[in-house]
Amino acid sequence: MNSALWIAVFASAFGTLLIRVVPFLWMQRRLNSAAGLNAMPQWLTVLGPLMIAAVLGVSIVPVNPHAVSWVATFLGLCVTLAVWWRLRSLGWPVAAGVLTFGTVQVGVLLGS
Repeated sequence: MNSALWIAVFASAFGTLLIRVVPFLWMQRRLNSAAGLNAMPQWLTVLGPLMIAAVLGVSIVPVNPHAVSWVATFLGLCVTLAVWWRLRSLGWPVAAGVLTFGTVQVGVLLGS
């Protein structure tokens, strides 16, 4: 490997480390202050659900916007929600949705 690739790898690793460590240290300092748990900023409680919603929004839109992809995505989403409604767990609904999506996609590929 040449040196430019190693510089890029180390810069990415350092950037990833900073993204995780800086907020941790900032909150640790705030929580250790006199305010304690009241020092938690309001926006931080909303950040987690917003990030999950963003990932869900990106995941719902198919990469190849063909009719089959939309149908597979819709059926996968419906199965995921139905299994979640029935079991109220996290793992089984995702597995069922992915299996449904893959089955529809592969079934159409094999059928054509």
